[in-house]
Amino acid sequence: MSASSPDNPHHLASAAVVVGIDGSEASDLAVCWAAETAARRARRLLIVHGLDVASTQAVFGMYDLMIPAVAQRLREEGAARLACSARLARRVDPGLRVDTELSPAHPATVLIEHSASAHLVVLGAGRGGELAHVGSTLLAVTAHGHGGIVVVHDTGSEQRTRTDGPVVVGVDGTPAAEAAVGAAFAEADLRGTSLVAVHVATDFAFHSGATELLPARELETAAQLLLAQQLAGWQEKYPAVEVTREVAVARPRNLLTAWSKSAQLLVVGSRGRGGFRSLLLGSVSNFLVQHAHCPVMVAHQA
Repeated sequence: MSASSPDNPHHLASAAVVVGIDGSEASDLAVCWAAETAARRARRLLIVHGLDVASTQAVFGMYDLMIPAVAQRLREEGAARLACSARLARRVDPGLRVDTELSPAHPATVLIEHSASAHLVVLGAGRGGELAHVGSTLLAVTAHGHGGIVVVHDTGSEQRTRTDGPVVVGVDGTPAAEAAVGAAFAEADLRGTSLVAVHVATDFAFHSGATELLPARELETAAQLLLAQQLAGWQEKYPAVEVTREVAVARPRNLLTAWSKSAQLLVVGSRGRGGFRSLLLGSVSNFLVQHAHCPVMVAHQA
């Protein structure tokens, strides 16, 4: 149970809440969420904007345009965006410590580097999963980042972040789920809310003839045991967190998407239980970070 150990860099008092911006409405929502979280946890907020100067210079260089002028324009626009986001964060809490960073590197590179020591890294996703500029790096950061990567969604119906409802964690029996369970307990404890642990026994039952391979009662019993094993120790570590367990035979993405309509945070692991080890982000997590109705945390193993 390393998710909340005292030597975990993400839990040090110096660890900032880091948010990546691009000037879009989605990133503004992410700034508000990150500022609220940093204020509640008495942490510093770091707002980061990556310019990806090298790519821009490569494009303009094809046409022999004035590269220094282009780079200067990028820096000016980036600085203006950071100043606007900082003002937005201070409106959330005037006493919040807000720092900004303008980097010439690609946004994904900057955010992945910061994720090694950040308390959380926060990104915004547009309505319906449409990914804006910083969102175009969203899957890279959620797949390759460290600690907790939170994707804040613009659902079109909420301008402020949800503060009621449980924290919901998807448990699939993989080693990656251990990090998700630990992060979910910690978040529920910090928020003073309940935790719902959801385990989808299997989705192969939707395939023809699958129910003949394993009786439903045996499948449910085995699933309940697996869920109990994955939660073992965490409930003792966080006794104040009320836990509800749900086992179902369903499509994982459908069940967790439904829960995201009432949850204040959905927590998933960075890898799924499929057989493709080269995939750094599981297919269910990949879907949820784009389509969920509440903020989604992708929890990485320490």
